[in-house]
Amino acid sequence: MSEPPEEKLAEGTLISHLLELRSRLIRAAIAVLIAFIPCAFYANRIFSYISQPLRQKLPPGAHLIATGVMTPFTVPFKLSFFVALFAAMPYVLYQVWAFVAPGLYRHEKIFAVPLLITSIILFYIGTGFAYFFVFPLMFKFFTSVAPEGVTVMTDITSYMDFSLTMFLAFGVAFETPIAVVLLVITGLVSLEKLKATRGYVLIGVFIVAAILTPPDALSQTMMAIPMYLLYEGGLLMARILLKVRGQHTEQAEVR
Repeated sequence: MSEPPEEKLAEGTLISHLLELRSRLIRAAIAVLIAFIPCAFYANRIFSYISQPLRQKLPPGAHLIATGVMTPFTVPFKLSFFVALFAAMPYVLYQVWAFVAPGLYRHEKIFAVPLLITSIILFYIGTGFAYFFVFPLMFKFFTSVAPEGVTVMTDITSYMDFSLTMFLAFGVAFETPIAVVLLVITGLVSLEKLKATRGYVLIGVFIVAAILTPPDALSQTMMAIPMYLLYEGGLLMARILLKVRGQHTEQAEVR
Protein backbone atom coordinates (compact mmCIF):
# COMPACT_ATOMS: atom_id res chain seq x y z
CA MET A 1 0.00 0.00 0.00
CA SER A 2 1.44 3.36 -1.03
CA GLU A 3 1.55 6.07 1.65
CA PRO A 4 -0.42 9.28 1.02
CA PRO A 5 1.78 12.18 -0.13
CA GLU A 6 2.93 14.47 2.62
CA GLU A 7 0.97 17.71 2.69
CA LYS A 8 3.11 20.80 2.17
CA LEU A 9 2.24 24.26 3.42
CA ALA A 10 2.57 27.40 1.36
CA GLU A 11 5.74 29.28 2.23
CA GLY A 12 6.51 32.95 1.76
CA THR A 13 8.99 35.63 2.68
CA LEU A 14 8.61 38.01 5.62
CA ILE A 15 7.76 40.84 3.22
CA SER A 16 5.02 38.82 1.55
CA HIS A 17 3.51 37.97 4.95
CA LEU A 18 3.59 41.61 6.01
CA LEU A 19 1.96 42.70 2.75
CA GLU A 20 -0.73 40.07 3.20
CA LEU A 21 -1.29 41.19 6.80
CA ARG A 22 -1.61 44.81 5.70
CA SER A 23 -4.12 43.85 3.03
CA ARG A 24 -6.23 41.90 5.53
CA LEU A 25 -6.12 44.74 8.09
CA ILE A 26 -7.18 47.29 5.48
CA ARG A 27 -10.12 45.12 4.41
CA ALA A 28 -11.18 44.67 8.03
CA ALA A 29 -10.92 48.43 8.69
CA ILE A 30 -13.00 49.20 5.58
CA ALA A 31 -15.69 46.77 6.76
CA VAL A 32 -15.83 48.47 10.16
CA LEU A 33 -15.97 51.89 8.48
CA ILE A 34 -18.84 50.81 6.22
CA ALA A 35 -20.76 49.53 9.24
CA PHE A 36 -19.90 52.67 11.22
CA ILE A 37 -21.42 55.16 8.75
CA PRO A 38 -25.09 54.15 9.28
CA CYS A 39 -24.43 53.54 12.99
CA ALA A 40 -23.10 57.08 13.39
CA PHE A 41 -26.15 58.46 11.58
CA TYR A 42 -28.47 56.65 14.00
CA ALA A 43 -26.19 57.06 17.05
CA ASN A 44 -28.87 58.55 19.30
CA ARG A 45 -31.37 55.83 18.43
CA ILE A 46 -28.77 53.17 19.10
CA PHE A 47 -28.00 54.64 22.52
CA SER A 48 -31.72 54.85 23.31
CA TYR A 49 -32.09 51.19 22.44
CA ILE A 50 -29.04 50.09 24.43
CA SER A 51 -30.14 52.13 27.46
CA GLN A 52 -33.74 50.91 27.36
CA PRO A 53 -33.29 48.16 30.00
CA LEU A 54 -32.17 50.78 32.55
CA ARG A 55 -34.63 53.49 31.56
CA GLN A 56 -37.53 51.08 31.94
CA LYS A 57 -36.53 50.34 35.55
CA LEU A 58 -35.92 53.92 36.67
CA PRO A 59 -38.45 55.35 39.15
CA PRO A 60 -41.08 57.77 37.82
CA GLY A 61 -39.58 61.14 36.97
CA ALA A 62 -36.00 59.84 36.86
CA HIS A 63 -33.94 59.74 33.68
CA LEU A 64 -30.38 59.41 32.44
CA ILE A 65 -28.21 62.50 32.70
CA ALA A 66 -25.14 63.92 30.94
CA THR A 67 -22.68 65.60 33.32
CA GLY A 68 -20.15 66.60 30.64
CA VAL A 69 -20.49 69.37 28.07
CA MET A 70 -19.69 67.12 25.09
CA THR A 71 -21.01 63.80 26.38
CA PRO A 72 -24.46 64.13 24.68
CA PHE A 73 -22.53 63.88 21.41
CA THR A 74 -19.42 61.86 22.24
CA VAL A 75 -21.10 59.00 24.14
CA PRO A 76 -23.56 57.97 21.38
CA PHE A 77 -20.79 58.51 18.81
CA LYS A 78 -18.39 56.18 20.66
CA LEU A 79 -21.14 53.64 21.18
CA SER A 80 -21.92 53.65 17.45
CA PHE A 81 -18.28 52.70 16.76
CA PHE A 82 -18.45 49.72 19.10
CA VAL A 83 -21.76 48.64 17.55
CA ALA A 84 -20.15 48.87 14.09
CA LEU A 85 -17.21 46.77 15.28
CA PHE A 86 -19.65 44.29 16.79
CA ALA A 87 -21.60 44.07 13.53
CA ALA A 88 -18.50 43.72 11.35
CA MET A 89 -16.78 41.21 13.64
CA PRO A 90 -17.61 38.11 11.52
CA TYR A 91 -15.89 39.68 8.49
CA VAL A 92 -12.98 40.90 10.64
CA LEU A 93 -12.47 37.40 12.02
CA TYR A 94 -12.75 36.00 8.51
CA GLN A 95 -9.81 38.19 7.49
CA VAL A 96 -7.85 36.87 10.46
CA TRP A 97 -8.74 33.34 9.40
CA ALA A 98 -7.74 34.01 5.77
CA PHE A 99 -4.34 35.21 6.97
CA VAL A 100 -3.74 32.22 9.27
CA ALA A 101 -5.32 29.45 7.19
CA PRO A 102 -2.41 28.95 4.71
CA GLY A 103 -0.24 27.95 7.66
CA LEU A 104 -2.57 25.18 8.80
CA TYR A 105 -2.73 21.57 7.65
CA ARG A 106 -5.93 20.20 6.19
CA HIS A 107 -6.84 18.23 9.31
CA GLU A 108 -6.27 21.35 11.41
CA LYS A 109 -8.62 23.37 9.20
CA ILE A 110 -11.33 20.75 9.67
CA PHE A 111 -11.43 21.57 13.39
CA ALA A 112 -10.57 25.27 13.16
CA VAL A 113 -13.46 26.35 10.92
CA PRO A 114 -16.29 24.99 13.13
CA LEU A 115 -14.58 26.39 16.23
CA LEU A 116 -14.27 29.84 14.64
CA ILE A 117 -17.92 29.91 13.57
CA THR A 118 -19.07 28.58 16.93
CA SER A 119 -17.01 31.14 18.84
CA ILE A 120 -18.63 34.01 16.90
CA ILE A 121 -22.12 32.65 17.50
CA LEU A 122 -21.46 32.07 21.21
CA PHE A 123 -20.12 35.61 21.64
CA TYR A 124 -23.28 37.06 20.10
CA ILE A 125 -25.44 34.79 22.25
CA GLY A 126 -23.55 35.95 25.35
CA THR A 127 -24.12 39.64 24.63
CA GLY A 128 -27.77 38.97 23.80
CA PHE A 129 -28.19 37.06 27.05
CA ALA A 130 -26.74 40.01 28.98
CA TYR A 131 -29.04 42.53 27.28
CA PHE A 132 -32.33 40.63 27.28
CA PHE A 133 -32.09 38.62 30.51
CA VAL A 134 -29.40 39.97 32.83
CA PHE A 135 -29.86 43.73 32.41
CA PRO A 136 -33.61 43.86 33.25
CA LEU A 137 -33.19 41.83 36.44
CA MET A 138 -29.98 43.61 37.44
CA PHE A 139 -31.33 47.14 36.97
CA LYS A 140 -34.58 46.28 38.70
CA PHE A 141 -32.58 45.12 41.71
CA PHE A 142 -30.24 48.13 41.75
CA THR A 143 -33.02 50.70 41.46
CA SER A 144 -35.15 48.98 44.11
CA VAL A 145 -32.44 49.03 46.80
CA ALA A 146 -31.72 52.78 46.57
CA PRO A 147 -31.98 54.42 50.03
CA GLU A 148 -34.98 56.57 50.81
CA GLY A 149 -34.60 60.06 49.42
CA VAL A 150 -32.09 58.97 46.77
CA THR A 151 -33.21 59.25 43.14
CA VAL A 152 -31.37 56.98 40.70
CA MET A 153 -30.20 59.16 37.78
CA THR A 154 -27.26 57.49 36.02
CA ASP A 155 -24.75 59.40 33.89
CA ILE A 156 -24.77 58.26 30.27
CA THR A 157 -20.98 57.84 30.22
CA SER A 158 -21.10 55.53 33.23
CA TYR A 159 -23.90 53.54 31.66
CA MET A 160 -22.06 53.12 28.36
CA ASP A 161 -18.87 51.95 30.12
CA PHE A 162 -20.86 49.58 32.32
CA SER A 163 -22.91 48.09 29.47
CA LEU A 164 -19.89 47.59 27.19
CA THR A 165 -17.99 45.90 30.02
CA MET A 166 -20.92 43.59 30.69
CA PHE A 167 -21.36 42.77 27.00
CA LEU A 168 -17.67 41.88 26.74
CA ALA A 169 -17.71 39.90 29.98
CA PHE A 170 -20.71 37.78 29.00
CA GLY A 171 -19.48 37.40 25.43
CA VAL A 172 -16.13 36.08 26.66
CA ALA A 173 -17.79 33.93 29.33
CA PHE A 174 -19.87 32.21 26.69
CA GLU A 175 -16.63 31.17 24.96
CA THR A 176 -16.11 28.57 27.68
CA PRO A 177 -16.89 25.58 25.41
CA ILE A 178 -14.31 26.77 22.88
CA ALA A 179 -11.66 27.01 25.60
CA VAL A 180 -12.49 23.51 26.80
CA VAL A 181 -12.34 22.06 23.29
CA LEU A 182 -9.00 23.74 22.54
CA LEU A 183 -7.50 22.42 25.78
CA VAL A 184 -8.54 18.88 24.88
CA ILE A 185 -7.73 18.70 21.16
CA THR A 186 -4.33 20.34 21.66
CA GLY A 187 -3.47 17.78 24.32
CA LEU A 188 -2.82 20.31 27.08
CA VAL A 189 -5.43 18.70 29.33
CA SER A 190 -7.10 15.32 28.94
CA LEU A 191 -10.86 14.99 28.74
CA GLU A 192 -10.85 12.67 31.75
CA LYS A 193 -8.97 15.27 33.80
CA LEU A 194 -11.52 17.95 32.98
CA LYS A 195 -14.36 15.63 33.93
CA ALA A 196 -12.70 14.83 37.25
CA THR A 197 -12.31 18.52 38.18
CA ARG A 198 -15.97 19.51 37.78
CA GLY A 199 -16.23 20.56 41.42
CA TYR A 200 -13.25 22.88 41.19
CA VAL A 201 -14.57 24.31 37.92
CA LEU A 202 -17.91 25.10 39.57
CA ILE A 203 -16.13 27.06 42.30
CA GLY A 204 -13.89 28.72 39.72
CA VAL A 205 -16.75 29.97 37.54
CA PHE A 206 -18.39 31.60 40.56
CA ILE A 207 -15.11 33.32 41.39
CA VAL A 208 -14.70 34.52 37.79
CA ALA A 209 -18.31 35.70 37.73
CA ALA A 210 -17.77 37.61 40.97
CA ILE A 211 -14.80 39.41 39.39
CA LEU A 212 -16.48 40.22 36.07
CA THR A 213 -19.91 41.25 37.34
CA PRO A 214 -21.08 43.91 39.84
CA PRO A 215 -20.81 42.92 43.52
CA ASP A 216 -24.24 41.34 43.89
CA ALA A 217 -25.28 37.70 44.11
CA LEU A 218 -27.86 37.99 41.31
CA SER A 219 -25.41 39.09 38.61
CA GLN A 220 -22.82 36.59 39.78
CA THR A 221 -25.28 33.70 39.66
CA MET A 222 -26.66 34.67 36.25
CA MET A 223 -23.17 34.50 34.79
CA ALA A 224 -21.85 31.51 36.72
CA ILE A 225 -24.69 29.10 35.95
CA PRO A 226 -24.52 29.54 32.13
CA MET A 227 -20.72 29.33 32.28
CA TYR A 228 -20.86 25.97 34.04
CA LEU A 229 -23.52 24.63 31.67
CA LEU A 230 -21.36 25.76 28.76
CA TYR A 231 -18.40 23.98 30.36
CA GLU A 232 -20.41 20.76 30.29
CA GLY A 233 -21.31 21.53 26.67
CA GLY A 234 -17.62 21.97 25.92
CA LEU A 235 -16.88 18.54 27.35
CA LEU A 236 -19.53 17.08 25.06
CA MET A 237 -18.14 18.92 22.03
CA ALA A 238 -14.61 17.76 22.87
CA ARG A 239 -15.75 14.16 23.15
CA ILE A 240 -17.40 14.36 19.72
CA LEU A 241 -14.36 16.01 18.11
CA LEU A 242 -12.00 13.43 19.59
CA LYS A 243 -14.18 10.69 18.17
CA VAL A 244 -14.20 12.35 14.73
CA ARG A 245 -10.44 12.84 14.81
CA GLY A 246 -9.96 9.19 15.75
CA GLN A 247 -12.05 8.12 12.77
CA HIS A 248 -9.96 10.32 10.44
CA THR A 249 -6.77 8.83 11.86
CA GLU A 250 -8.03 5.27 11.32
CA GLN A 251 -9.00 6.05 7.75
CA ALA A 252 -5.58 7.57 7.07
CA GLU A 253 -3.85 4.47 8.47
CA VAL A 254 -5.98 2.17 6.29
CA ARG A 255 -5.00 4.11 3.19
